[in-house]
Amino acid sequence: MANRGPSYGLSREVQQKIDRQYDPELEQILVRWILAQCGGDVAQPAPGKDGFQQWLKDGTVLCRLINSLHPRGQGPVAKIQASAMAFKQMEQISQFLQAAERYGIAATDIFQTVDLWEGKNMACVQRTLMNLGSLAVAKGDGLFVGDPNWFPKKSQENRRVFSEDKLKEGQSVIGLQMGTNRGASQAGMTGYGMPRQIL
Repeated sequence: MANRGPSYGLSREVQQKIDRQYDPELEQILVRWILAQCGGDVAQPAPGKDGFQQWLKDGTVLCRLINSLHPRGQGPVAKIQASAMAFKQMEQISQFLQAAERYGIAATDIFQTVDLWEGKNMACVQRTLMNLGSLAVAKGDGLFVGDPNWFPKKSQENRRVFSEDKLKEGQSVIGLQMGTNRGASQAGMTGYGMPRQIL
């Protein structure tokens, strides 16, 4: 974590709310996937949110992960090196984020560099990695390693083509959202109660 003092008041409440979104079960799934995807050259992290953050903080694991989702030799991050210098670590994280966006992750689903480096919003980091895993499964290019059931399935386009006759037939049908013209009639109805007496 960064060298910051404790937060108070509203800042503390907001940070606690963000921290409650972190999912330890999702952390275990993501760790299993990253270890399987990157192979044996990545060490296992310490359990817990802080261990997960320290494991990913320098950006090397993330860069290896995004490179493993591309064919060998075509990885988007050319130079991966561990460094103790803060700006080098943050540069590698930002290289991962740019590569993830090019891979197909929406810009709104990507965490900020400081979310990971300072450990401010690890739940957002989890969501980005989960979206990356879902997208890797959905691409079906054979580069995904692990269990596809670890991630939610991305929706696929299901385009339908109707003939002109079918389209004209649909114009004469009353949609059930507008009600129906069958089964409702006033046949046999009588007035309820006595009519109002005006004197």
